[in-house]
Amino acid sequence: MWLRNLLVLLLAVLLAGCEKPRLPSPFHANDVTPIFTRADFHLIDHNGKPRALADFRGKAVVLFFGYTHCPDVCPTTLADLAQVMKLLGNDAGKVQVLFITVDPERDKPEMLAKFVPSFHPSFLALYGDEQATAQAAKSFYVGYQKRPTTSGYNMDHTTGAFLIDPNGKVRLRAPHAQRADWLAEDIRLLLTGV
Repeated sequence: MWLRNLLVLLLAVLLAGCEKPRLPSPFHANDVTPIFTRADFHLIDHNGKPRALADFRGKAVVLFFGYTHCPDVCPTTLADLAQVMKLLGNDAGKVQVLFITVDPERDKPEMLAKFVPSFHPSFLALYGDEQATAQAAKSFYVGYQKRPTTSGYNMDHTTGAFLIDPNGKVRLRAPHAQRADWLAEDIRLLLTGV
């Protein structure tokens, strides 16, 4: 009996050795590939051009949701992404940063055109009406809500940036305040087809 149990145990160990080893992820950001099968948007950029995710095929895309009146997270994220573009050097031309406003009531095209590219000239702001904004946010599992304040309102919203590979597949979600060098490394990996 003990010999049979020993043989079964030995066989289990040998078979376990035949499995392909699982390596840790090469990315710093969280892999969200299994969650996203059909993420997209149909919005307008700050130059007035209709845009969808497919328009940026061939480039790595860094996409995040925010608003121009944001007191901290949104301008910090844009500044961090400008630093990432510097770190990428020549690869920066293969990357498109997209800022989708969750405050279409206040974020008019003229304001978006001044605010977002002031961090980096290649950055694009995207906006839509309430329905298009809600559909884009839902597609990326992003929540947002107007919160009244004594001077008007703020927008509570999901933070973090989505990294999309050159084939248009949402691959990673970087948390707010992810180190710029880590983001640059993750983007370079996406550009090489990892």
